[in-house]
Amino acid sequence: MGKHLIHWSLNDAKIPDDPKERGSGYEFLMAMVKQDIEKGLVKDYGAFPGEGRGYIVVEATNLEIMKMVDQYTPYVAFEVHPASSVSEVDEFIKHLTE
Repeated sequence: MGKHLIHWSLNDAKIPDDPKERGSGYEFLMAMVKQDIEKGLVKDYGAFPGEGRGYIVVEATNLEIMKMVDQYTPYVAFEVHPASSVSEVDEFIKHLTE
């Protein structure tokens, strides 16, 4: 199981113009985010104010990530970046200096 930094962005074509509809949609999406936090997949979540995008830090397998992001389709797009830990980077540096 690895750690991943995921950038998310709203699909503007799917966002309703009506503020009440938009608010209801955002509530639905945030309920799903909170469920992913409760499941332990999402370790950190953030939205960039006024940008319609943000980030998620996830500790999961690739399959778990694929299942998680699919539930947000087609309203949110994702960019997934695997992240190496300090110990992994140290191990790589040790390899270089041997």
